[in-house]
Amino acid sequence: RSVYDDQPNAHQKFMEKLDACIRNHDREIEKMCNFHHQGFVDAITELLKVRADAEKLKVQVTDTNRRLQDAGKEVIAQTEEIIRCRVQQRNITTVVEKLQLCLPVLEMYSKLKEQMSVKRYYSALKTMEQLENLYLPRVSQYRFCQIMTENLPKLREEIKEISMSDLKDFLESIRKHSDRIGETAMKQAQQQKTFSTALQKQNNVNYGRNMHSGRNRILESKNEITLKRTFEDEDEHEEEVLTAQDLVDFSPVYRCLHIYSVLGDGEIFENYYRKQRRKQARLVLQPQSSMHETVEGYRRYFSQIVGFFVVEDHILHVTQGLVTRTYTDELWNMALSKIIAVLRTHSSYCSDPDLVLELKNLIVVFADTLQGYGFPVNRLFDLLFEIRDQYNETLLKKWSGLFRDIFEADNYSPIPVANEEEYRIVISKFPFQDPELDKQSFPKKLPMSQSVPQIYMQVKEFIYASLKFSESLHRSSTEIDDMLRKSTNLLLTRTLSSCLQNLIKKPHIGLTELVQIIINTTHLEQACKYLEDFISNITNISQLTVHTARLYGLSTFKDARHAAEGEIYTKLNQKIDEFIQIADYDWTMSESDGRASGYLMDLINFLRSTFQVFTHLPGKVAQTACMSACQHLSMSLMQMLLDSELKQISMGAIQQFNLDVIQCELFASSEPVPGFQGDTLQLAFIDLRQLLDLFMVWDWSTYLADYGQATSKYLRVNPSTALTLLEKMKDSSKKNNIFAQFRKNDRDKQKLIETVVKQLRSLVNGMSQHT
Repeated sequence: RSVYDDQPNAHQKFMEKLDACIRNHDREIEKMCNFHHQGFVDAITELLKVRADAEKLKVQVTDTNRRLQDAGKEVIAQTEEIIRCRVQQRNITTVVEKLQLCLPVLEMYSKLKEQMSVKRYYSALKTMEQLENLYLPRVSQYRFCQIMTENLPKLREEIKEISMSDLKDFLESIRKHSDRIGETAMKQAQQQKTFSTALQKQNNVNYGRNMHSGRNRILESKNEITLKRTFEDEDEHEEEVLTAQDLVDFSPVYRCLHIYSVLGDGEIFENYYRKQRRKQARLVLQPQSSMHETVEGYRRYFSQIVGFFVVEDHILHVTQGLVTRTYTDELWNMALSKIIAVLRTHSSYCSDPDLVLELKNLIVVFADTLQGYGFPVNRLFDLLFEIRDQYNETLLKKWSGLFRDIFEADNYSPIPVANEEEYRIVISKFPFQDPELDKQSFPKKLPMSQSVPQIYMQVKEFIYASLKFSESLHRSSTEIDDMLRKSTNLLLTRTLSSCLQNLIKKPHIGLTELVQIIINTTHLEQACKYLEDFISNITNISQLTVHTARLYGLSTFKDARHAAEGEIYTKLNQKIDEFIQIADYDWTMSESDGRASGYLMDLINFLRSTFQVFTHLPGKVAQTACMSACQHLSMSLMQMLLDSELKQISMGAIQQFNLDVIQCELFASSEPVPGFQGDTLQLAFIDLRQLLDLFMVWDWSTYLADYGQATSKYLRVNPSTALTLLEKMKDSSKKNNIFAQFRKNDRDKQKLIETVVKQLRSLVNGMSQHT
């Protein structure tokens, strides 16, 4: 180290010391070599000796090596083969290990393909899930796995599309089978109801069976036949009870729901299903335009709706969340509003009561069926009350035709009964009681005509028809009783009353028919109490109940009777006018024929025979008709005298006219209708009698002197009437006596007439001024 220090001459000193050290070592080496030189020489000598042996050994080793190499060539070849086999074996082992990892993947994929081919899509999705989560990650480095991984989403989409296609087919299938499903459900509901009703009727007493048990049984059997026909299945002998699952395969919707749930698209599926079902609901709720023409149209409409909601109810109960009770209630409320609107519209077109009744039965079964599935149907029963009013209207129209036919076919003569059997047949149809008639022997005649028992039976049939609609409406007996009474009141006060009024006004109905109509209405009026009893018996509601309505038949028959009476008066007057029109007086005759006119005698004979028919009428009716006829005859005769077209009347014509009036008075005094007191009927001709007496006696002085006094002999003679007739006689005298001015008596008579005319004119003028 000191060499490199900055000491003066340090390097030189170091070199000197180094040279000294080298010289020392060289002397030591020389000493050692000198010491071992002999040994080295000896060794070299020995080595030269060995050289020859080494050459010999080399030759031997080379030969041995050659022989060894020749012998090892085959071993080397076998060794190389062994090495190659060992490599192959190792590769095979590796391949087997890898295949053991890949085979489950391939098997699962093969299984997936097989499941897809046999349409086990839900299982295929489970297999895909296992492939993705368990198998494919183990062999993800292989290319085929990547291909599989890329294909799995496509397969999922394919499954979704296929399952959606199956769902669409399912929706189409249930749309086609809705009517069949609904028909089956309604049939089952009806069978259940019929069975329950039969059990109930075994424990209860049939209402009204004491008086009308036979009729009730007939009615019930008719109802059962109607209901059976309404829901008759295509296979009548099929005893197996079919359900919605028997008619429709629901597996597509289950499968599709599970598939979409597994794929995480359950909400999308639910929305799609509900949307499609709403569309189908709108289609189902849309009726055919001709639905109202036949009951089959209504049955098909109801069956489709029931089938739709039966399917929805089934889906509700077998799936979780696909449809909810809130959804079905909302759908039902929408459908119910549409159904009510459709039924309200189409039922208004129905004019056949039988069709309306069948529609009611269908609505009841429709409502009962859906109520059994938990849907509220109160609004349907409210609708039935609207349809009930329409049903009553169609019944009224139908019965109006029946009443008209009965009236047209009636002969308007008393019913003849030849024996007891015929009599019992009549009273079995109509509650007729007459102790006096019962005492008479057969053959005999009942006072009413054939139309009375027929009308009575038709009214009962109407009540039965009304009762048919009231059944199964879930109403109390009191409400049913009230409905029956109201509908019967409409029948009596509107339909039957209108038919009677039209009948009375018909031109071909004569006096005899009118008399019989009055008798008929009297008996029908008396039978109203039996109709009330009849309604009470079939409803089992006492008439003493506070809210029980009463029948208004009394006023109906009274009004008809009054109309018939008025028509009798009118027709009598018309007949009198017909006789008056054929009167042929010679108003210029010089003297009378000495006997009454032929037309008047015919008229009196007609009146006499007519009033004999009136013996069956109530006394006041016959008396009023007789008085009305006499008064009208008197007025007609008076108008004949005072007719403005009649310009002149001779005294002979007055005398002839007086003979006719005398016959009228004789007719009035003969009491054609019993019950008149004294000469009441003759007073109808008092105006004519006093007028004719005045002219016959020519007692003008007494008339003019006593005019205005209550005791006047000619109190009923009006001055204007006397003046009119006197002027006609005055003109006649002038024309017939052209030489009157040459005979003193005739001149005096003309002067008297002129004087009386002046006085009568002054009386008439005074009356007009006073008025």
